[in-house]
Amino acid sequence: MPGAHNFEHLPLILRYHGPARMGLPPLPGPQTLANRTDRQTHSSVLETAVQGLTTSWQTRRAQRQVTEPGAPELPAGIPILLQIDPDIDLDFLRHALKFEIVAEQEEGYVIVASEDIQLSTFRSTLRDFVNAVRGSATIAQVHQVVDDPNQTNRLGRILSENLMGIWGSIDDDQPYIVDVGISCAGTQEIPKRPVRGERTSDAQWAAKEYAWSEKRAAAYNEWDDIKIERETSIQKFTEFYQAEILHMRDSADFDAGVLPDSFTVRLKISGKGLKDFVLNYPYIFEVIEPEDIALPQHQGQQGVQVATAVAPVAPAADAPAVCVIDSGIQEAHVMLQPGIDQATSHCFLPGQAATAIADEVAPGGHGTRVAGAVLYGEEVPADGTPQLPFWIQNARVLDAQNAMPVELFPPEALRKAVERFNDSPRQTRIFNHSINARSYCRTRYMSSWAAEIDQLCNERDVLIVQSAGNLPLQGTPPFLGIIDHLTAGRDYPAYLVESSARIANPGQSLQALTVGSIAYDAAEQGAWRTFAAQPAGPSAFSRTGPGIWNVIKPEVVEYGGDAARTNNAPPGLQAGGVIPAACPNLVRSTLHGPGPAADRDTAGTSFAAPKVARIAAQVQRVLPAEPALLYRALVVQSAQWPAWAEDLLRRLRNPPPGMTPPEKQALFASASTAFRSLGFGIPDAARATTNTDHRTTLITSGETGIHAGECHIFQVPIPAELRQQADEFDIRIDVTLSYVAQPRRTRRNLRRYLSTWVDWKASRLGEGLHDFRVRAMKDAANGEAPLPGTTLPWVLHDKPQDGLIRDFKRNSGTVQKDWAVVRSNSLPDHFCIAVVGHQGWSHDPDSTARYVLAVTFEILGGEITIYEPLRAAIAELQAQTEVEIDANEVEVEVEATE
Repeated sequence: MPGAHNFEHLPLILRYHGPARMGLPPLPGPQTLANRTDRQTHSSVLETAVQGLTTSWQTRRAQRQVTEPGAPELPAGIPILLQIDPDIDLDFLRHALKFEIVAEQEEGYVIVASEDIQLSTFRSTLRDFVNAVRGSATIAQVHQVVDDPNQTNRLGRILSENLMGIWGSIDDDQPYIVDVGISCAGTQEIPKRPVRGERTSDAQWAAKEYAWSEKRAAAYNEWDDIKIERETSIQKFTEFYQAEILHMRDSADFDAGVLPDSFTVRLKISGKGLKDFVLNYPYIFEVIEPEDIALPQHQGQQGVQVATAVAPVAPAADAPAVCVIDSGIQEAHVMLQPGIDQATSHCFLPGQAATAIADEVAPGGHGTRVAGAVLYGEEVPADGTPQLPFWIQNARVLDAQNAMPVELFPPEALRKAVERFNDSPRQTRIFNHSINARSYCRTRYMSSWAAEIDQLCNERDVLIVQSAGNLPLQGTPPFLGIIDHLTAGRDYPAYLVESSARIANPGQSLQALTVGSIAYDAAEQGAWRTFAAQPAGPSAFSRTGPGIWNVIKPEVVEYGGDAARTNNAPPGLQAGGVIPAACPNLVRSTLHGPGPAADRDTAGTSFAAPKVARIAAQVQRVLPAEPALLYRALVVQSAQWPAWAEDLLRRLRNPPPGMTPPEKQALFASASTAFRSLGFGIPDAARATTNTDHRTTLITSGETGIHAGECHIFQVPIPAELRQQADEFDIRIDVTLSYVAQPRRTRRNLRRYLSTWVDWKASRLGEGLHDFRVRAMKDAANGEAPLPGTTLPWVLHDKPQDGLIRDFKRNSGTVQKDWAVVRSNSLPDHFCIAVVGHQGWSHDPDSTARYVLAVTFEILGGEITIYEPLRAAIAELQAQTEVEIDANEVEVEVEATE
């Protein structure tokens, strides 16, 4: 009956699924076509380069035996730097030329390795190419075999900037600690699945299927054998140089259907051993130094003890749990103690007892503040008996100096914490990780730390809420701080778009929900003033996007406070505390002497992230049976830009009369800068968890699997009262897709990093359901062309030139949100979304991505109610769909009996 509801989210109806209408495969580039035309010259150039390469490598190996007698034996492979057609799938290097792909680079460069030092297959293909032998044309896609006798080019692509800078002066006897990425993908690949012919008997088909499955299992076994073999060879190498393996970590634990394409080893090794290893081990794709951990630089001063009248009540027994992976927690704190799941607390620091879980960071703690922000958000009570909404679990990974010891490998620490608490009786699914590296993230490859987050989210039903990281007050080039930018003439907020202000590792993770910080408002105290001059302006210290591969980061922002400055030249600068009104109110540790139980004395993205974890936990409380992917989607779906940023979009949608092209370009730039800082905006718990008469959110239930080349169409019926021609109400439509797939660290491209990647497209204004099916699905056309329609005015769009903000694409990450404002009378009778799967690195036909989808309609002026009409229309569509399913099942049964 009308009104009999609690404004719960409504279901999205999946109406159709089948093969997707895909675009044409990329055509060969001009250089490839030229190589096919002049076969003799191309073959001659490559043959000469190969001859020089093999000769110099053999000479190097011979010299090593003379100069380093007794040195450990290394794998027989030879590392090679190729340049290939960048638009072609690089897997042809493996199946056609028998190269192992070590690492993909930019601009078509690829590091490969060959166990056959003479490169017999490659040379044979060159000869066949000259003679136009069938199947040899793939060699035209290899544009260059790079002549690199001293490996300068290769070193520049695998060493960090700092290591490359000091490579020539590395001391043979000095110990170095490095993280080395080792590829172990081999040359084996999944065979194509057989296709059943019309005359194939059941027995013949079963035999073919069995033979194929055996070959697929053999491929996975070979990958595992390669990994073990390379781990063993590295252990022998380190023994010779008396090196120490601090950690050895797979990028993916081996399991059926999972390709362990790489592992990372943290070594403590002499300079001499390091040079021998890097120059002669062919399967290395990355060598970097361990990164320092950066946390808020101003932890506040010890204040006067203030008695608290708060007596919190423990959460409900079945309340969600949030695990705080941090510096420990003052568990006996009066404002936290009833909500601490003390039986599960654990210290992961090497050399310390598992029970050493206290927050030893002086003076006010770090993990303690984070835990308080999860429990209380913006409203830290001064008295009363508030019921705590969640359980807090304590995973300590930082020491008293707020640092992670070099013996504790960050990906390992994160995995141990997630596995321990996700496997605990509460089966914790939300984790707050307010820990970042000191510098901006590298964009060459996904880091092992960030890739671990992606892998954990693929393996487990978890959400990791990650801080974006803080700019230091003062840095060291190229890691610049706020004062460095100001001194160089880059004022706030302009310096926030500099590469030195980019998201800090591991915030670039595709699966992490990365959180930036915004300021409360402009504030002054004495000689000090905030950087922000308006409510919800970007915090002066908050790192910005985009992340790796131009992915939108941070996805959301919350109030983390602001830095303060004076008007002096150069200005005085503090990260927080000097203006209490500019800082968030946080629970603080009292372990280090008397002080207030809560105070406004510090700021940072560390304290913005737990406020988002709090919203995610509120979503879990409402939807406990739904996957963590949906929690991420609903948090992002609920986010909106603050008023000053929305005004930029309003002016882009409706430029004022007389706006000049330079003024419009400046407006585009301002909106782009805002997007880099804000992501999709400030999330809201009410919007994420419930609806109103004027706002309705529809969601999928559970995780939906999708294969490459598959299309799923969801249909939303638009009630007639929402689209009457006499009405012109502004309706905002938000769409968020959240998905996960298997990552692969050695790829330097978003589409190849994931086993299967996913995006979405929406129906156009004036486009009917049938026409949308024709446009989205392969088998729906029957020779007819879809009718044109008008694209909605999306803020981003999948084609940047069609969006309001043209520096970003909505389908660049694994959480894809877009929104548009349209007039109600322009809506069609059905609004449809097509979710499409695309092939990533995996050729396994059973490989899938898993996704959830959310769609929201909101009447911005509140002129009419939409929840009840939409609810009724969806109930009617559900009933119709069930009838169609029953009819199809009956038809199938009839056919089976004939």
